[in-house]
Amino acid sequence: MEWIDTLVVGGGQAGIAISMHLNGHGVPHLVLEKDRIAERWRTGRWDSMVANGPAWHDRFPDQPYTGTAADDFPAKEDVADYLEAYAGRNRAPIRCGITATRARRRDGASGFHVETSAGAVEAQRLVVATGAFQCPHIPPLIPAEAGLTQIHSAAYRNPGVLPEGAVLVIGAGASGVQIAEELAASGRRVYLSVGPHDRPPRRYRGRDFVWWLGVLGKWDLPPAPEGSEHVTIAVSGAHGGETVDFRRLAARGLTLVGRSEGYADGRLRFAPDLARNIARGDAQYLELLDEADAYIARNGLDLPPEPAARQIPPDPDCMTRPLAELDLAGAGVTTVIWATGYRQDFGWLDIDGAVDTRGRALHHRGVGQVPGLYFLGLPWLTGRKSSFIWGVWQDALYLAEHIATQRGYLAYRPGQDRPADGPADGPPDGSVKGN
Repeated sequence: MEWIDTLVVGGGQAGIAISMHLNGHGVPHLVLEKDRIAERWRTGRWDSMVANGPAWHDRFPDQPYTGTAADDFPAKEDVADYLEAYAGRNRAPIRCGITATRARRRDGASGFHVETSAGAVEAQRLVVATGAFQCPHIPPLIPAEAGLTQIHSAAYRNPGVLPEGAVLVIGAGASGVQIAEELAASGRRVYLSVGPHDRPPRRYRGRDFVWWLGVLGKWDLPPAPEGSEHVTIAVSGAHGGETVDFRRLAARGLTLVGRSEGYADGRLRFAPDLARNIARGDAQYLELLDEADAYIARNGLDLPPEPAARQIPPDPDCMTRPLAELDLAGAGVTTVIWATGYRQDFGWLDIDGAVDTRGRALHHRGVGQVPGLYFLGLPWLTGRKSSFIWGVWQDALYLAEHIATQRGYLAYRPGQDRPADGPADGPPDGSVKGN
């Protein structure tokens, strides 16, 4: 039976980040990745996809991009190559092509027994770093027998691989907006179903919005209270980075519709909320401009005014006279693309207390309620930053320090001045207790 102090499941940005920090603390560990390093960036994105943040920001703090200008938005392959290079530079002990199928507590001892496609591994600690993009979510709204091609945004590649005809894109976050715009530019008739969203400026007064979120303290916003859900964010790094403007998209030929809420007899019904959803996005956009202006004035910054940023174009016809429903066949719609996010799947964790009754990880700042169990890479793990490359690096630092501290306690012997660093991984016989 292979034994390791800390087992990390997942070799994406989260697993790579915590491996670097564990190496820094001298913690023996192993990272298991079911595919290749950063596989989701290579095969779980469309062909033209770029990062939603500039290269100076969407990276690990200790390694800049090579070959990508600081203010440019890296292509998806560049991000994957960057993560792979980071893992190599830090000598991350990653084994690819291995899937963790079941994890349970060790019988009569601390630690975990993890069954994998390559045999079992036992570990004193288990870090679940399977990320935010585990299971593409398609709501059960349009039945399969409707005769449409229905795919998740994770399966979309480019306009040329879709059947001829119009396309309905459901979901107006970063993925949905960029895919809808690309399809319209290719000559497709496109309908975009717009739900509640936040719509920040891409840039304002010479600074990217990621900079504004930083100086205004918004990256550190805590998770929403129970029962209050965070909405999607409409932001894009495409075309060098542009502010998402739904009215501009309508002017380019897209038809905006409200939130998709029902289907019957070939007709899709939309909620009467299109204008309200866009107005809410406008209000959030203008609120951020107000906060930015106040920050500039308060700190005496020499950043040029940008009055044009506050100009909101007139509402297009599809907003003033929104469709209540759409006859999909009559409109020539042959494809529906669901840009509706992902769901986590922790079904392989056969560990009481690991998740709640809804399957959500039970943790505080990534430290699980079960001793020795950790979670990393989840949206809003510690705050707004947690889904981003640099944010997961900071979350990983906290967890690695927590693990190192626990190892120090286990290594302590009476008479020492403090818990000492040193081997505390424990033998397979389970003689290390109390974790």
